[in-house]
Amino acid sequence: MSRFLIKQRVFSWTDTYYVYDEAGNPILFIKADWLSLGHRIRVFDNSTGEEIGIIQEKIFRIFKEFEISINGYSQGIIKQRFSIFRPVYDIDYRGWHLEGDFMEWNYDIFEGDRMVVRINKELFRWGDTYVIDVYYPEDDLPAIMIAIAMDAAKCSSDEQRNTFW
Repeated sequence: MSRFLIKQRVFSWTDTYYVYDEAGNPILFIKADWLSLGHRIRVFDNSTGEEIGIIQEKIFRIFKEFEISINGYSQGIIKQRFSIFRPVYDIDYRGWHLEGDFMEWNYDIFEGDRMVVRINKELFRWGDTYVIDVYYPEDDLPAIMIAIAMDAAKCSSDEQRNTFW
């Protein structure tokens, strides 16, 4: 199992995140583009500075939808689906599905019956901070990118609710 800490930078023009391993070493740098239609979030390897992934919000959709690409290849899509009481998301990636409380940021991702990821938001931190437990090493990067996409979806929903027009 791998444990990662995702910290969102508080004072920034765009969404900026740093991802740390269990030893506290920075492994990924994640930054949203400032001018783009929909969220476009780029993932960089911290040691080389090389771009290794992109999270792109699909525009002109009734519900939120994000495509995840790693090294230029589409890996999956996260889609919001209609729900009256709370946001519900589907993950189109290797049969993964979400369970838990998305609004409070405590949820698990399963592949069939097997848990592959657990995501928890740490409370009382300066800026958003998430702890991600990934149970299989091959799922590290997709799990981190899904967590970032979910944060972007939640932030977009909050912004829309706070806009009066």
